[in-house]
Amino acid sequence: MPSDSSEASQPSRQRKSKGGSTWRQSLLRLVLWSAGAVLAGAVSVFILAAVALAVAYPNLPDISELSDYRPKLPLRVYSADGVMLGEFGEERRNLTPIGQIPAVMKNAVLAIEDARFYSHSGVDYRGLLRAAIANMGRVKSQGASTITMQVARNVYLSSEKTITRKLYEVLLTFKLEHLLTKDQILEIYMNQIYLGNRSYGFAAACETYFGKPLKDITVAEAAMLAGLPKSPSGNNPIANPTRARSRQLYIIERMEENGFITQQQAEAAKKQELKIRQASDYVGTHAEYVAETARQLVFAQYGEDAYTRGLNVYTTVNAARQEAAYKALRKGIMDYEKRQIYRGPEEFIELPTDRKDLEDAIDDALGDHPDNGDVMAAVVLEAGPKKIVAVRQNAERFEIVGEGLRAAQSGLSAKAPPKIRIRPGAVIRVMHNTAKNAWEITQLPEVEGAFVALDPRNGAIQAMVGGFDFRKNKFNHVTQAWRQPGSGFKPFIYSAALEKGFTPTTIVNDAPLFFDSGVTGGQPWEPKNYDGKFEGPMPLHQALAKSKNMVSIRVLQAVGTQNAQDWVTRFGFEAEKHPPYLTMALGAGSVTPMQMAAGYSVFANGGYRVNPWLVSRVTDFKGRVLVETQPPLPTEAMRAIDARNAFIMDRLLAEITRSGTAAKVYSTLKRPDLYGKTGTTNDSVDTWFNGFHPHLVAVVWMGFDNPKNLGDRETGGSMSLPVWIDFMQSAIKQLPEVTPAAPAGVVNVNGEWYFEEYAPGNGVSSLGVPLTPTEPLPAASSPGPAAAAPVTIPPSLASTRGTGNGTPINPYDKSTLNADGQPPVRSPEEQRRSILDLFRN
Repeated sequence: MPSDSSEASQPSRQRKSKGGSTWRQSLLRLVLWSAGAVLAGAVSVFILAAVALAVAYPNLPDISELSDYRPKLPLRVYSADGVMLGEFGEERRNLTPIGQIPAVMKNAVLAIEDARFYSHSGVDYRGLLRAAIANMGRVKSQGASTITMQVARNVYLSSEKTITRKLYEVLLTFKLEHLLTKDQILEIYMNQIYLGNRSYGFAAACETYFGKPLKDITVAEAAMLAGLPKSPSGNNPIANPTRARSRQLYIIERMEENGFITQQQAEAAKKQELKIRQASDYVGTHAEYVAETARQLVFAQYGEDAYTRGLNVYTTVNAARQEAAYKALRKGIMDYEKRQIYRGPEEFIELPTDRKDLEDAIDDALGDHPDNGDVMAAVVLEAGPKKIVAVRQNAERFEIVGEGLRAAQSGLSAKAPPKIRIRPGAVIRVMHNTAKNAWEITQLPEVEGAFVALDPRNGAIQAMVGGFDFRKNKFNHVTQAWRQPGSGFKPFIYSAALEKGFTPTTIVNDAPLFFDSGVTGGQPWEPKNYDGKFEGPMPLHQALAKSKNMVSIRVLQAVGTQNAQDWVTRFGFEAEKHPPYLTMALGAGSVTPMQMAAGYSVFANGGYRVNPWLVSRVTDFKGRVLVETQPPLPTEAMRAIDARNAFIMDRLLAEITRSGTAAKVYSTLKRPDLYGKTGTTNDSVDTWFNGFHPHLVAVVWMGFDNPKNLGDRETGGSMSLPVWIDFMQSAIKQLPEVTPAAPAGVVNVNGEWYFEEYAPGNGVSSLGVPLTPTEPLPAASSPGPAAAAPVTIPPSLASTRGTGNGTPINPYDKSTLNADGQPPVRSPEEQRRSILDLFRN
């Protein structure tokens, strides 16, 4: 029989069995309840997702256009030889196909942005979990957005952080993955993403930060750029080099971890010293005025779309000649500036004692006074008569001593007025003399200049510099500045005279002239030569070489101001800008440097008028030609003057560059095929040099925007001619030596060329010279007024001069000639009335 103990244990086992069953039942109920809840939740999520999908999906943007990805592309301007001269548009971008993006650049991006890009379906669930854990663990953030999600967000969505926007992002991600291949998505990302400094896409960023094409990028550089998408400003290597460096090192580690690079490559990349391109490091072609002119032309055709269509504008400009022109003009202006008095610092600032406040004050001051190319702003920290310590951007400190102080010596004197005295806190301008490896004080020029060169055979603009610095003054002096041409206009008057029978050997009297108020109808006018001297009778070719004003006025008197006005329009000048007065002989009208270049082209090309042009073709972003310009070849319909006229004028202009006011041309360049004319206006307000080779015309102008005297000793020969010579020293290396052939209808007598019909004895023999040996010649440099002497014209020459009573002189009409077969000698009163008519024509 069972014992009592066994009987007692039985209820106990029953109680335990009942308790265990209850626990299992509770657990089962909990599991079932949880499963039901999960299932219900899943069903709810599915229902909600289905509803959301049904509502949102139809409202998703159409992304089919991404299969032919066309982002906003800037307008780019190029030289004829393919050098980029300028870029316009809010987004600086170089559209680069995925196949042309280096693997190292793609791998750097994938390593930091989406290492599993090629294995997930758009949303990386594993990556989401990893990022959440990493962020909770406070290690470096790895992010949760895939590249596809970023494309969806960057192309179509805003940056607001809402549930609705996130839902659209996920839905768009799936849609993108369904429509496009992985390579297509990555191509869009790498061209679309903003990377700071107006750069969109890695190709543009590579040029912005490293000044090189993407194809040449290194591992270290790729890692630096790959850090920009997260924070284009915070990780910017220009603005925040320390943070950018930290981000770069982390990306290199990620590249190694993902097997994109070896350990050796990683170590080498970490050690590579990057050369970050600064704004002042620009080494391209300086063609801002060219680019802006091209932009205006294209904008007139395409409107605002020009800035987003990816148009490529190819100009006629030669990059090497453009840069040579820029440097020559800039040097000429700075050389003039060195001859001027020091005007003092541009500003004075307080220098705080606190280091951080001092740095901020200097940065603010330099921000208000940006660099103008090699003319840089600096803040003086220490100043003494023998040494200045100054600081530039990026806290670059330097000393100025010795010759570097010469230009500002007056500002270093203890007695200098407060306005010009250089002291701590002064904002000054400096230049670095690379030849001497030393700094020197200078000042921002007030004078302006212009340079234009074109091919006289077709009018193609080869170089154009519209001013000293485009950022300082966007006014294009080549095309917009209307200035007096001065003596540079005389060749056009002489050209008119050749058609009236004048020859290179016509003797003209360089004697004083005076026109009282009764003649001029206003103030009396007593013109003078530049040097104030008169040399008496001289041949026409010598008078032009020496730029004799009295001779030019007498020639214009003989030709007739109305005839001369009509004649100069053949060269492209506007009649209304050149009133038919005697002052036209001295270049008192208005021209632009571009007009002068076109005018001298007529002499250079044998007599044809050409129209300057700049844009040769426009292509779209795929290189398809939209517009192409083919200039017409010179034809007789375009002839402005006879070939004989151009030929003889060239001989006259050649003498100027050999022995005249521009003799420095030949003595420096040693080329016989260079021609030109200096120009200086009254009171030295404008200075010019207009010169050419048969294949290249170049014009230089210098003056103030608000016309004023440049200095009593400043002339076209001292200011503008050196600029032209500097440019030509480079340009003539590509110009063959040309000896023009004499055209039909000219003859050479004793070394001088004549029209056949105006050979010696048939043309105008003299002007302003007494007709008989008994009449004394005016003494050279004789002071006082002198009446205009009559013109000696043989019977074979037709003329349009008047006889004093309004009747034209016609040598073929014997009634208008005296008994000797010469035009009648007019009385002083008849001459006065005739001159008055010239002023009133």
